[in-house]
Amino acid sequence: MRVEPYLMFAGRCDEALAFYQQAIGAQPVMVMRFRESPESPPMPLPPGWDDKVMHCGFRVGDTLVMASDGMSTEVPSYAGVTLSLTADNEAQARQRFAALAEGGSVFMPMGPTFWSACFGMCTDRFGVQWMVGIDDATA
Repeated sequence: MRVEPYLMFAGRCDEALAFYQQAIGAQPVMVMRFRESPESPPMPLPPGWDDKVMHCGFRVGDTLVMASDGMSTEVPSYAGVTLSLTADNEAQARQRFAALAEGGSVFMPMGPTFWSACFGMCTDRFGVQWMVGIDDATA
């Protein structure tokens, strides 16, 4: 059994996928467009969404993250959900944090805490909240 995050991007999934590739080294494993579906969606799609992402998966390290454009242009709310990224070392944590925060907002700058020598929290340009840090036991 596993739990994998599934993010909805309200028509911006291709943009998000490109951003995560650059920012945190995400590696796409598959992308399926609405036009490629063997069945019609159960709900009507916004006009012109044939080439939007129905389903995709990308790896960040050992984790599979799934994503979609969804079936709506309504801006998603990720309230109550935060993705946690553990970097290999402080330099990588700072680089990934800065990349994720670009175009978004920082609500806890990178710095030492009682649980990590390097930790910060931000919201990226898509509204996804992130905690970025290092595991002092392995760094």
